[in-house]
Amino acid sequence: MRFVRMGRLIGVLALLCATSPAFADRFDPVRTAIREQIVESGVPSITVAVMQDGKIIWEEGFGWADREKQIAADAHTMYSLASISKPITATGLMTLVKGGKIDLDRPADDYLGNAKLTARVGDARDATVRRIAGHTAGLPLYYQFFYEDEPVARPPMGETIQRYANLVSAPGERYQYSNLGFGILDHIISRVSGSSYADFMRREVFLPLGLTRTTVDIGPGLEPYTATRYDQNGQPIPFYTFDHPGGSAVFSSAHDLVRFAGFHLKNRLPGQKQILGAAMIDEMHRPIDPQADREEGSGYGIGFNVRTKDGYRVVSHSGGMAGVATIMQLFPDRNVAIVVLTNSSSAAPRIIADKIAATMLPGWKPSPVPTEPETRPFSPTPALVGTWKGTLSTPETEMPVELVFQNDGLIRATFGNQLPTLVSKARFERGFFDGDLNARIPNPDVRRYSYFVHLALKLDGAMLRGAATAIGDRDNDRVRNALTHWLALTKQP
Repeated sequence: MRFVRMGRLIGVLALLCATSPAFADRFDPVRTAIREQIVESGVPSITVAVMQDGKIIWEEGFGWADREKQIAADAHTMYSLASISKPITATGLMTLVKGGKIDLDRPADDYLGNAKLTARVGDARDATVRRIAGHTAGLPLYYQFFYEDEPVARPPMGETIQRYANLVSAPGERYQYSNLGFGILDHIISRVSGSSYADFMRREVFLPLGLTRTTVDIGPGLEPYTATRYDQNGQPIPFYTFDHPGGSAVFSSAHDLVRFAGFHLKNRLPGQKQILGAAMIDEMHRPIDPQADREEGSGYGIGFNVRTKDGYRVVSHSGGMAGVATIMQLFPDRNVAIVVLTNSSSAAPRIIADKIAATMLPGWKPSPVPTEPETRPFSPTPALVGTWKGTLSTPETEMPVELVFQNDGLIRATFGNQLPTLVSKARFERGFFDGDLNARIPNPDVRRYSYFVHLALKLDGAMLRGAATAIGDRDNDRVRNALTHWLALTKQP
């Protein structure tokens, strides 16, 4: 094994030397950092692109797009983008808004046919297209992956909506990042346009913007140009898809993606049509429901994160899943865009994007390294102490649930006739209780993999209501599912 790793390392070093430019420029320190990331963290490849004032001033690939075939990465290598798919899907959605075929402030249900949203709280009519695009419609945490070497097939989107499109918070009340919402949006795009989501995006977004190495999933004939996704052990991950392609399924090159970013910076790039006007682009970059619970100083527009950092307005999105870590940052006030793509899960895109930004933007400081929240002893408020009883709802059935909050901070949970279990990582902030536990949920979709249950419940007088999400454990770096169920509990006298 040591010889195999040594051989791989030698191959990477040789490739890095081979791709080094013959001249020195201001990005040389970033190149050094990229090589360090590839060697130290084992990322197979890192590809970057930088645009300023409508011109690509740097694009370069480092490492292997495909180790087994020894295909080097370059600026035209197509990478799985993960959640950077969302601003791209949102751009397609806005072309239909521009054409008068979709109204952002109409209920999403108006465009969904027979498969409707289920309002467990609030009014489904308030779950507008705009709020779904901004993660404030009340839809829950959700993802569901389907691997080509496993027997489970992706269900029709209508079935997913009927089973899991529960509004677990009132529309406009809370920001909750939801892949399901963008699966609903790609379904709306398909229904309204009369084309498949993939065909519509190619015809109305990719080709008009000159994005010839951008597709939904891997387009026919583009397989040789696509970076293989690798797990943490350096092994290729079998191809996978989702029932939320609008949130996760786009592939693109760094060259194409920085051109997409340039379009959103309102640059007139060669070979691009003006598929959206400046006012619509501005609308996409404005936060939706600013009052919704979110990190201070940040918001979410129509498919884009928006924030201010170190005096700069940043419009961005990142992506991460099995074999993928990506980032796209736009700085509208400086007309600068940065793209970093990799084909393995790591912190490399954030680190490298910060180094590029520090080169381009005076005063830019590295982002703090994300850490696990500090675990503190849980001390329940008097309003929580006591016994709570209610019902967990699944697509097939219902199950009685009991939570007991003790004065000493212990929380006992009983699901159905299962043995009581303790809730860990408990916290209560801004009226919401969160915690994890081990319990079994009677839903065939969650039985396929091992999982734990995450609770996210709002305290509303004598009610605790919200989400009980079965989150699958990682298996050889394969991301599994996060499937949310409605849970409502009442405090007992």
